[in-house]
Amino acid sequence: MTTTQIDTKPDTAAVRFQAAQPNTVPFRTTMAHTWYLTGRKLHALVRQPWVLAFSVVQPVIWLFLFGQLFRRVIDIPGFAYHGTYLAYLVPGVIAMNAMSNNMWAGMSMIEEIDRGTLNRFLATPASRIAIMNASVAEQAVSTTVQSLIIVFLGLAGGARYHGGVAGVAVMVAASILVGVVFGALSNAVGMTLRSREAIIGVYTFFMLPLMFLSSAFVPTSLMPGWMQAIASRNPLNWVVQIGRSAVSAQPDWAAIGVRCGGLLVLAVACVAVSVATFRSYQKNV
Repeated sequence: MTTTQIDTKPDTAAVRFQAAQPNTVPFRTTMAHTWYLTGRKLHALVRQPWVLAFSVVQPVIWLFLFGQLFRRVIDIPGFAYHGTYLAYLVPGVIAMNAMSNNMWAGMSMIEEIDRGTLNRFLATPASRIAIMNASVAEQAVSTTVQSLIIVFLGLAGGARYHGGVAGVAVMVAASILVGVVFGALSNAVGMTLRSREAIIGVYTFFMLPLMFLSSAFVPTSLMPGWMQAIASRNPLNWVVQIGRSAVSAQPDWAAIGVRCGGLLVLAVACVAVSVATFRSYQKNV
């Protein structure tokens, strides 16, 4: 009697053929696929809650270490802030945390490639846009949770948010938008270069300069002219200004709307770049 073995390994040629096929999916289906694929990533996050816990350690250090170390900075002539330095710092820490954590998004994309998971998805009818954007959506949920933790820690430390719940909601929404910007760009770098070292290099190159070229720590009015010019075009600074104005006693909603609109346009453009790099990867599988 002979025994026939069935080869259960995926056919590489079949995977390549499926990946090369056009994947035109209706919008509602794309949204549904994004929902399910995001749920897959969130389930993995729920199984490892310590990842989320450790991710707020650095913002807590920024918040309370810097908040105590530089608490007398508000006495500098021209600082022009009515409140504690901790309250001044909260919107900046939220913005920096959103940027910092989302810039590592490309790492998970490289991991998906190395494990072969991404290629398996390419052999399915799943929307290609949904596959790429699920990572961004998962990062948005993480950013929301982390931002709210920082808000409550600031409140416990004595910060007050005169803009109320609406102001806090706008501040968190702005942090999500800047997170999408840098998360999508990180995914694009990961898909294009497929190198963890490249993502680390991009993080190192952008993080500190953008952080200090913003009003996260001091008002832009105290900066040299050339730094003020860069800060006015810095999306991280837009988020800081949105958050600080939104939680103030008299929010400037017109300026908030303009900056939020700019962040939204930038986020859509970065997601489009991210999807384009994914399609390029798909053709080369």
